[in-house]
Amino acid sequence: MDSTDPGNLWDRLLGTQPVPEQWLVVVTGTLALIAVVPNPLWRLSRNAITIAHEGGHGLVALLTGRQLSGIRLHSDTSGLTVSRGRPTGMGMILTAAAGYTAPPLLGLGGTWLLTDGRITLLLWLTTALLAAMLVMIRNVYGALAVISTGAAFLLVSWLAPPAVQSLFAYGAVWFLLLGGVRPAFELQAKRRYGGAPDSDADQLSRLTDVPAALWLFLFHAVSLCSLIGGGRRLLGL
Repeated sequence: MDSTDPGNLWDRLLGTQPVPEQWLVVVTGTLALIAVVPNPLWRLSRNAITIAHEGGHGLVALLTGRQLSGIRLHSDTSGLTVSRGRPTGMGMILTAAAGYTAPPLLGLGGTWLLTDGRITLLLWLTTALLAAMLVMIRNVYGALAVISTGAAFLLVSWLAPPAVQSLFAYGAVWFLLLGGVRPAFELQAKRRYGGAPDSDADQLSRLTDVPAALWLFLFHAVSLCSLIGGGRRLLGL
């Protein structure tokens, strides 16, 4: 059957692919860790975490009934998501809380698809989410960042053999789990020296009268628990 046949494409999407051997899973995790720990590499790779962070804000804004105005991604790996609606209330709280929690939770969700053998499905879902996010991007750098990331997922899912797809998908999920931990520590360091006065934690504090430190603790808890739970699942522990 031709690879462009709709039935064959549907089978690829819903079918399962072989899970790599455990040593390869460890290798992909190690490579993801290398992309997160050294500062020179992190300054580049953090752009992908920012995409997930701002995408989390945008998705939750829509799910809670807010009007998403646009998303900007900047070359210093910062970002901004603007939505319209009530300036207070649960919708605004959930939207503000979604940024730092989105990358690790997406990684955790990805582990369930991977360990179930749904590797192509994960790659295509990611591509679809990036395509949807691209519609809301409002600056050139942001558009280039999302397009290049989406193109990588699309090319791997369409052209690469199953073994390469598997390694790429495992590396991406490991990166979300590991890369989702570092931003909360960076925010904590900035706040210790008086920086980031309008961070997500500070906005949440103003919205809820709960100290920003407790919201920061929540970010740490979500990211670390996602890493531990997701890592154990990927390693089959």
